[in-house]
Amino acid sequence: MTDADDLRARTRALLQEHPPATTDRTAFLEARFDAGLAWVHYPVGLGGLGAPRALQAVVDDELAAAGAPDNDPRRIGIGLGMAAPTLLAYGSEEVKRRFLRPLWVGEEVWCQLFSEPGAGSDLAALGTRAVRDPETDDWIVDGQKVWTSSAHAARWAILIARTDPDVPKHRGITYFVCDMTDPGVEVRPLRQITGEAEFNEVFLTGVRIPDAHRLGEVGDGWRVAQTTLMNERVTIGGARIPREGGMIGKLTATWRERPELRTHEFHRRLLELWVDAEVARLTGERLRQQLAAGRPGPEGSAMKLGFARLNQAISGLEVELLGTEGLLYEDWTMRRPELVDFTGRDAGYRYLRSKGNSIEGGTTEVLLNIVAERVLGLPPEPRNDKDVAWKDLAR
Repeated sequence: MTDADDLRARTRALLQEHPPATTDRTAFLEARFDAGLAWVHYPVGLGGLGAPRALQAVVDDELAAAGAPDNDPRRIGIGLGMAAPTLLAYGSEEVKRRFLRPLWVGEEVWCQLFSEPGAGSDLAALGTRAVRDPETDDWIVDGQKVWTSSAHAARWAILIARTDPDVPKHRGITYFVCDMTDPGVEVRPLRQITGEAEFNEVFLTGVRIPDAHRLGEVGDGWRVAQTTLMNERVTIGGARIPREGGMIGKLTATWRERPELRTHEFHRRLLELWVDAEVARLTGERLRQQLAAGRPGPEGSAMKLGFARLNQAISGLEVELLGTEGLLYEDWTMRRPELVDFTGRDAGYRYLRSKGNSIEGGTTEVLLNIVAERVLGLPPEPRNDKDVAWKDLAR
């Protein structure tokens, strides 16, 4: 049984054999993966040692103290937080060994091809089709996806598509890994209210996906997608941050540095948001402790719901505190960032970008339903289309 002392010894051996100061960054990360110190709770040979998930902090603390490089988790967050758990749960051994190492090292960026123009909040209504070619056993995919973060930088995508239109919408979906360099994949930028385009729409025309890149059984893609979605909401709303970190840290810094802006009313509202942010941070810690015992549950939806509301309230107070200065926006150029940078930009950017928090990763309305039904045990909303074949649904 791997324990904390064993992990410390393994980590120190890694550092001795591959000194961070003299080892190429990618080579160090590959060595860490091969030593089972990437995800300690993953199986041996897949970046882990089969150890309790809670022991990951032991490795991370040792490496941070030694100045070892990380894998830039914000840049590859979709791969780490959404694709990897799904690949581990449903991928073949060949798929897991092909994709997990370059994903964790950061050599291959991932994106998520789920939402469509007519299937966002009601994701199961998606219409992108995947038809099997009997001669090659490939799947031929045609359709359109939208709101795809980092598609312009991604090498691979997790994709759900309809493989059987004759059954109810939740049952005719299959889950795939899609090659974003396929000539049938076209990525177009979507310019946002911030002026940049981190999101995209993706058109799929005759894209061939080998059956070996299917995750789970044919028609069982909705169940597979739940693993992705639950992990996505934990990733968005449950990131580990220090006390007074993230958005609340920027607001409190402005408060301390600009005494001329202070009033008793702003002080009261700031204290309320600081307490809310601390409650959210501690709740996230409890959620991660729960995750150490198994797969994420619907509680991640509650965390993501709170994250969106809190970010919007904090950014709104920051702009209000700064007055006309808070409306200034230093960079309105059309940029194509690979990741969202909330704290490294100005208050105007934070205010505008936070509006998307209540949409991405599940809309507020959908998350409220999930919390009501799966956490509080309230009666579900009527669903008249539950037993209707997808092809017969009104669109």
